[in-house]
Amino acid sequence: MYDFVVVGVGPAGARFSRRAAEQGYDVLALEKGTVGTPLACSGHVSTDIWQFTGEGAREELFQNEIYGARFHVGGPHSAAYPFYKDEVASNVIDRVGLDRHLADLAREAGADVREEHTVTDVTEHDDHVAVVVNGPDGVLEFEGKMLAGCDGPRSRVRESLSLPEPDELLHGVLAFSDEVDHENFVDVHLTAPTFFAWRIPRGEAGVEYGLAAPPGVQVTKHFEELIDGYEIDVAHRCSGAIPIGPPSRVTSRRAFLIGDAAAQTKPFTGGGILYGMTCADHAAREINPDRPATLAAYERAWRDDLEREMTLGHSLRRAYSLPEPVQRVGLNALSGEIGVHMDRPTSLLSPAHLKAMLSRLRPS
Repeated sequence: MYDFVVVGVGPAGARFSRRAAEQGYDVLALEKGTVGTPLACSGHVSTDIWQFTGEGAREELFQNEIYGARFHVGGPHSAAYPFYKDEVASNVIDRVGLDRHLADLAREAGADVREEHTVTDVTEHDDHVAVVVNGPDGVLEFEGKMLAGCDGPRSRVRESLSLPEPDELLHGVLAFSDEVDHENFVDVHLTAPTFFAWRIPRGEAGVEYGLAAPPGVQVTKHFEELIDGYEIDVAHRCSGAIPIGPPSRVTSRRAFLIGDAAAQTKPFTGGGILYGMTCADHAAREINPDRPATLAAYERAWRDDLEREMTLGHSLRRAYSLPEPVQRVGLNALSGEIGVHMDRPTSLLSPAHLKAMLSRLRPS
């Protein structure tokens, strides 16, 4: 009987496994394949990422520094509206390497991390949760006092326990080119219906191109138009679902969801690495496997922390669907130096951002 069985060893699952193991809990973490694969997520993150990693991580994972973003209403050759900071705003990192690094930290903390273990069934009982797993040695069954579902946007744990679905699942696609690019701006194209496309320079590692849109939209067609506009050949294509909008409940009697399984993502970008690990910390701090009532404390803690950010993030996303003339006027008026944190939309009201905005009004 484990204290926690964790399903999924992406950033959220690895972070929770590490933090729970550091508290002395007996943790079993199961990954259906190899940690870090298949890749289905961008490696563009805020500099806060290094608060969640271990010694030497930056030297191992860092690829490029980003100071800002150029927004485009059209394709690659359309007018650009730059938003930037006078300091590093974000980093581009080795996304697969990040997952493996975080899983290693969980192992070092004492968690039993097992790859190639696919969960096929979950049954919740009054005093434990039973998990059936198909692994290298055949079919196994494990029991835990609590179960953490960290198994992504199409979570088997969420489905098995009949927990509510996220509000929306976008379809995202990524591809990479080998062109070396140390430029310190990303490009954002408001050409995909209700969302956007992007280009992220990764230094010596090449360039990432991506696009996300709701189901039913011809994502491949829009992505091909993006690539053709940049006149570049890409390889290593991958795709995945991006959950937007957390459900009303992410806990049951003895189970809880973290990360993409709980749609703990930024509504305006789809990114969930930092949000997921932040929520993993809340879960490790609040949940006692011997006291199921503490699951309610986790629900309150992560929502108190991120609900305002997500609400404002939804408002920002609505701007992606404004008529093009309105977008151009707004981008032209607002572009320039900013003081916004990429993970915290409420920083739009921060002293740093207000100072940057006011500086544009001063006569030169």
